[in-house]
Formats: sequence, C-alpha cells, structure tokens
Amino acid sequence: MGIWLTAIILGIVEGLTEFLPVSSTGHLILATELLGYDASRWAIFNIAIQPGAILAIVVLYRKLFWDMFTGFFRKDPVAIAFVRNLLLAFFPAVILGLALGDYIEVMLENAVIVAWALIIGGFAILLVERFAKPKESGGVANLSARQSMLIGLVQCIAMIPGVSRSGATILGAMSLGVDRKTAAEFSFFLALPTLTGATVLQLFKHRDAITTNDLSLIAVGAFVSFIVAWAVIKAFLAVVTRYGFTPFAWYRIIVGVAALVWLGMR
Repeated sequence: MGIWLTAIILGIVEGLTEFLPVSSTGHLILATELLGYDASRWAIFNIAIQPGAILAIVVLYRKLFWDMFTGFFRKDPVAIAFVRNLLLAFFPAVILGLALGDYIEVMLENAVIVAWALIIGGFAILLVERFAKPKESGGVANLSARQSMLIGLVQCIAMIPGVSRSGATILGAMSLGVDRKTAAEFSFFLALPTLTGATVLQLFKHRDAITTNDLSLIAVGAFVSFIVAWAVIKAFLAVVTRYGFTPFAWYRIIVGVAALVWLGMR
C-alpha cells in the first residue's frame, strides 16, 4: 500500500475516533498493525495529525470560544469559570505527561495493551451507564472547581493507549453527576489544550527525526482527520442524546476481543 494512502487511512481513523469514547490512539495503533507497518515508525505521525481533529472542534464551536475569549477579558463570571474549569482539568495531564512520557511512548507500540484496554473500558462504560445518576449540569462553566480537577485526573488514565481520552473524561464527568451532553462537550473542549500540548511535545522531542516528507504526510493526515471529525461530532451528540454510551461500550468489547484473537493468530 502506498505511503500516501496509508496517511489518508490513518487520518480517517483519527477523525472517526478522536471524540468518540473508543480510543483514537488505540485504533491508530491497531490500524498500523493491520496495515503491516512498524508501530514505532508511525507513532509520531499518529500523534501529530491530532491538530486536524482539534481544528474541527474550534470551527464547530467558534462562537462559543469567541464569547468565552472576549468574556474572559471583560471579567464575565461565566467565561472565567469556563476557562478555570478547562485549566484545572488540563493541569494533571501536564504533570503526569511530562513525568511519564517515556513510559507512554513504549506503550504506544503495544497492540495487546490496546486490545485489553478497549475491553476493560467497554465494561467500565456499561457500569457507569448503569449506576451513574447524572443531572442537568447547565454547561461546562457551571461545573465546580472540584469536579473539573477530578475529571482531569480521570482523563490521565487515557495515557494508557486504548483507554480513550474522551471516554475517560466523559465517564469521569458522569460519575460526578454531570449529564451526558455536558460531559461530551467538556471532553471536546478539554481536547484543545491536551492534544495540542501532546502534539507539540512529541514533535519537539523527535524534531531531528522528522523529514520534509514526514511533514507533508502529517499535513495530509491532519486535513483528512479535520474533515472526518467535523462530520462525526454532531452525529455523536445525536447518538449519545438518544441512546447513551452503551453502543460504544459493546463496540469496544467486540473490537478488543477481535484484536486479541487476531494478534494471537499472527
């Protein structure tokens, strides 16, 4: 398979899975294995194309972000609370990401870890959907500082590939009584600083190994992920509102089991 077609396929996978509770990183690792490529060779590419999906959130929620940005400087309480909550949730990822970066990179090459994380995460979603009692939260700005910090801590579990950053964030929020829509949107918004920070860090650490051709591949993958993520986000909110997160739980379990069987047969 041509290298450019591979970049497009991985961009599609990133866009489809980044904001769903199914683990984009896990799917990218499995896709890389399925295509027969060295996981370590594509690990940086898989992280570097994330800004494409991030841009989809910026475009779709541009009015909200502009209102929060201008409101923050006007000292609007809602805007200040919005920014505060995102920063509090982002802070744990900064600390643990810097401290555990080398260990995380090693796990990014292990498809078996991904398969097990998908299965365990699927059952975790079923448990939270069964026992959590979310109430109408009124949006991200209405969450407390304590809720935001705890959601940020739970998000750090997603440093294990296959767990899902969005899934961990959403489950953490729902466990704290946050309604599904607000939990999903908090996951979207928290992706901006978290994924941007992870991408910048990885590109800086591996800057000497990235060639001009790599940058071209990354640009193609990021563009494809932007288009696909833009289409997926609204559909995701519609599905969650009607059916909850249970369909994604069973999807994770089925894919995880299938991956273990396939990896065992290789």
